[in-house]
Amino acid sequence: MIYAIIEASGKQIWIQPGCFYDINKIDAKPGEIIKLEKTLLINNNTEVFIGQPYLNNVNITGKVLKHLRGRKITIFKMKPKKNIRQKNGHRQELSRILIQTIEIVNN
Repeated sequence: MIYAIIEASGKQIWIQPGCFYDINKIDAKPGEIIKLEKTLLINNNTEVFIGQPYLNNVNITGKVLKHLRGRKITIFKMKPKKNIRQKNGHRQELSRILIQTIEIVNN
């Protein structure tokens, strides 16, 4: 079982080939192949490679499946004794990517 930990959209994500993940929206159209550059760690059943801070000899490709919106978050602000109440909502724009390959390139 090969897996990697990458940095994407400000978060660290544990990924495996053949699985899909939701990250903050990226500028790519659905169906496009993207390359994920910031790899922090690779575990390849026999060896573990740790970057300082990133690994350079790794190719991770993914396919953008679709763009969607996350679940709604309600924000409620209130100031007591002032009769001020404010209710807002937010839905984060997300991109769903399918991880196709994780390859270690030997130099």
